[in-house]
Amino acid sequence: MDDRKRKIFVLDTNILLHEPHAIFSFQEHDVVIPMTVLEELDRIKDSKRDVARDARIAIRTLEDIFKEATPEQISEGIRFNTEAKSTGTLAILADFELHETVKAFADKAGDNRILNAVIHLQKKSASRDVVLVTKDINMRLRAKGAGVRYVEDYRTDQLIDDVQYLTKGFVQCEGNFWDKVDEVNSIALAGKTHHLVHQSTIEQPYINQYVLDTDSDFATRVTRIEEESITLKDLGRDKLMSRRAWDIKPKNIYQGMALNALLDPDIDLVILTGAAGSGKTLLAMAAALEQSVEQKMFDKIIVTRNTPEIGESIGFLPGNEEEKMLPWLAAVTDTLEALHKNDHCTEGSLRYICDKANIQFKSINFMRGRSIQNAFVLLDECQNLTASQIKTIITRCGEGTKIVCSGNLAQIDSPYLTPVTSGLTYMVERFKNFEGSANVHLNGVVRSRLAEFAEENL
Repeated sequence: MDDRKRKIFVLDTNILLHEPHAIFSFQEHDVVIPMTVLEELDRIKDSKRDVARDARIAIRTLEDIFKEATPEQISEGIRFNTEAKSTGTLAILADFELHETVKAFADKAGDNRILNAVIHLQKKSASRDVVLVTKDINMRLRAKGAGVRYVEDYRTDQLIDDVQYLTKGFVQCEGNFWDKVDEVNSIALAGKTHHLVHQSTIEQPYINQYVLDTDSDFATRVTRIEEESITLKDLGRDKLMSRRAWDIKPKNIYQGMALNALLDPDIDLVILTGAAGSGKTLLAMAAALEQSVEQKMFDKIIVTRNTPEIGESIGFLPGNEEEKMLPWLAAVTDTLEALHKNDHCTEGSLRYICDKANIQFKSINFMRGRSIQNAFVLLDECQNLTASQIKTIITRCGEGTKIVCSGNLAQIDSPYLTPVTSGLTYMVERFKNFEGSANVHLNGVVRSRLAEFAEENL
């Protein structure tokens, strides 16, 4: 690549916290790390925040690259991928030596120094594009206001451009499905009916995708995809709606599909998305109790979730780990109460069930390094996790473990995530062709008519 066409990318701290190996995403260009970023990584790596581990990984990555470099080489830039044919370099800029032109926000001295570094590089390398890469929306606005010409978000791990294109987990055909089929070969396997139809019948099919129509009882799931044909497992809408788990029945067809996936022993990962009140946590917990207590399929139920400030605040709460986690997992305990609200003694039933099913409430920070065997894992509020955090949790699951990941992309609390960059979105797209996973988007709010009206009109 011509030197003038090579860009200079200046990375903000939040990029390395979001993806510690982000520097390798700029193979043909030059990457500059301001000294301020290293100072902020140093402060974060020893903190109790959940991003401390990502900060340490980023620091070790930089140390591996610069360990044999001289100070002059570090400031000028060295190739960070010598084995590949890439021409990109990595440099550290001593931004504290620069003349300040941006002095806004006295409490944001670090941000000001990074902006000054970008403006300095713009003037120094006028013939090249200098791009600030940050996940902080306000930082992008401030940068443009301060005179930075090019500001971008980090999009390497973004698989879709708009959340409306996110896979729903099912396709609903208008009219009667069989009216659109020219040829079908139906066979019976292990007491189940399977239909072989031409692949063009369904647009872009993938494994474990549900197929419905609007005019009949037709309801199937894709079980096999070949060059010219796809195999549909006949489920039947009435059968989906009649499934029960811990005395819970589906209230709509979307819950019926979700319950089918949750109770299928051949599916190891179930991803549930949908609005607040659509029944994600209730269905997951009902399926967990049904398969753990009644069917003895799992030895324990592990419930965990991410909270942005959990690393700093959990230590101030009284009790052991599980007691500290209870305030964060109130949605799950509320669900347990709802499942046993008609019992003679609800509190006694909850204590009995928690012991019988061996329900454990765990902090996501303590899931790293574990190997979870024969367990039903419920990972709630996944919309606030990054792709690397999702990977950390899923790779903990060993033999006989089923994991359910649920979340609502409209309720993201992280300041650095959007619906298209959320780990939940990333997971849905990455696992849609994996035969051991299923994804269902729950349409409709069934919590109450008040919740339904609020979801639609507020």
